Amino acid sequence: MEPQVAELKQKIEDTLCPFGFEVYPFQVAWYNALLPPTFHLPLPGPTLAFLVLSTPAMFDRALKPFLQSCHLQPLTDPVDQCVAYHLSRIRETLPELQMEVIADYEVHPNRRPKILAQTAAHVAGAAYYYQRQDVEADPWGTQHISGVCIHPRFGGWFAIRGVVLLPGTEVPDLQPTKPLDCVPGRTDRITLLEGFNFHWRDWTYRDVIKPQERYSEEQKAYFSTPPAQRLALLGLDQSSEKPSSASPELLFTTLVPKKPQHPSRARDWLSPRVSPPESPTP
Repeated sequence: MEPQVAELKQKIEDTLCPFGFEVYPFQVAWYNALLPPTFHLPLPGPTLAFLVLSTPAMFDRALKPFLQSCHLQPLTDPVDQCVAYHLSRIRETLPELQMEVIADYEVHPNRRPKILAQTAAHVAGAAYYYQRQDVEADPWGTQHISGVCIHPRFGGWFAIRGVVLLPGTEVPDLQPTKPLDCVPGRTDRITLLEGFNFHWRDWTYRDVIKPQERYSEEQKAYFSTPPAQRLALLGLDQSSEKPSSASPELLFTTLVPKKPQHPSRARDWLSPRVSPPESPTP
C-alpha cells in the first residue's frame, strides 16, 4: 500500500475502529469501471476513497454510548445519527483535506442512490458481492434475484455504512485488493442467494460461512423491529427531545424479538444496501 494511503487509513482507523467500524481504501476509477455513467462518481479516476462498514461490535461500542450522549438530540433514527456522528469525526481527524462523506442510504433528488454500497465494498476488497451472474446455469428463470455481500470474517453479520471521498487526493499507483471469495461453490452460492431473497426473516443466509462473530440477540431484536417502531422499543419518547423515564442502561435488557420488515421496503441496518437491479456490478 502507498505510504500516503497507509497513513490516511491509519488515522481514519484510529478514529473509527475502536467503535466497531472497518475501513478499506479504493480508487474512484475501480468503482466507476463497473458501472454505467449514470452511477459514476464525478471525480478523477485516481481519487482516493475509503469504504466504511460496521461489525457486530458497533452496537455495543458505538450505538449504546451514543444513546446516552448529548449527540442523540433531536432524535430521529438512532443508528442513522450514530453512524453520521462517527463519520463526521473523520473530518476532525483530517481537517487539512477536502472531504465528502456519503452515507449508504443517501439519494439524489431523483431518488437515484449517491453510492452503490455493495459495489463499493467489492472493489475495496471488503466483502465479496455475490450476484446471480456468479451462479453458472442458475435455476431461477424469470425471477428477480438481488445480490448480497459476504464478509470473509463476519459472513452476513455486518453492514456497509458509507464512503469517504477525498477530492484532490489522487493515488494513481494504488493497487486493488480483490475481495475474498469465501463462497466459491455453485451450490453454496445458490443457497446464499435464495436465503437472502426468499428466507431473509430467519437470518440463516448470514451464516453461509462460519462467522467469527454474530449480532447479539438484543441487536437482532432491535434491527428486526421496523424503523418506525424502534424508538418505542427503546423506551424513548418521540414527541420530546428528552428520553423517557426509562434508564438508558436498561434499554437493551428488555428487547423482545419481532418479525423483521422486508429489506426492500424499509431501511434494514443489518444488511448491506441492495443495489438497483439494473446496475451492472461485479
